[in-house]
Amino acid sequence: MKEYLNGRLKVIQGDITTLKVDAIVNAANSTLMGGGGVDGAIHREGGPSILTACKEIRNHRYRDGLPPGKAVITDAGKLPADYVIHTVGPVWGGGRQDEVKILEAAYRNTLLLAEETGINTIAFPAISTGVYGFPKELAAPIVYNVIKTHLSRKSLPRKVFLIFLSKKNMEIFEETLSVKEL
Repeated sequence: MKEYLNGRLKVIQGDITTLKVDAIVNAANSTLMGGGGVDGAIHREGGPSILTACKEIRNHRYRDGLPPGKAVITDAGKLPADYVIHTVGPVWGGGRQDEVKILEAAYRNTLLLAEETGINTIAFPAISTGVYGFPKELAAPIVYNVIKTHLSRKSLPRKVFLIFLSKKNMEIFEETLSVKEL
């Protein structure tokens, strides 16, 4: 585990569905109905109450689906966390469709929602870097800078975890940060 930002940001390898934090972040799709990857795992492990809450959000707030970059919160069902914050990252289209701005917004809006909710600890997966194809080496400094900016201005959340399922992806993040001027 590596720590950044005076210990407020921790980078770890593991399974996000097993973390005992106030909130975990779901790299959701716009439907909020579950899917593959992290999204599917969170819905599977959390149980039906997460899907029920997501259906309520769809019925009352986002009838056409959660727009990329936005964030919403639900209970965490059977997960050890208290909440799940769902956000939709961009699908990589070569960088010509505001993907960087959308990825920044997904992290920023999630952190703001966590602050508003009083969340002390939050864990993020690597949003959009899986099947959505966002280049990991490009995402790392973007994510770091959004988190750094938020934490420099706000007291909540107190700790942010970036959790990677594979050691290789965690190392890509750490290596990218070590060569970029942040």
